[in-house]
Amino acid sequence: MSTLLVSSKGQIVLPAALRRRLGMGAGSRLEVIEEADGLKLRVVRSVPTADLSGLAGMVKAAARGVPRHLEDFDPASTLTRSRRGKS
Repeated sequence: MSTLLVSSKGQIVLPAALRRRLGMGAGSRLEVIEEADGLKLRVVRSVPTADLSGLAGMVKAAARGVPRHLEDFDPASTLTRSRRGKS
């Protein structure tokens, strides 16, 4: 456990080893949470946004069986086919 010193400007310095272990560099943000027994510091990590158009085509499903057609998914044609099978 480390002890931090608060400067006259209200600044604290985190030890270099701790900053390296947490992956913190210049401009990193910490969230300060006040609790009943003291303060809790939590590193705020931003989530990078991704352009979804760059992900298109990454996953390809293997072709299996007979190719399906749009009419295969029409409820009326499904009923007609099931009735034809019962005759």
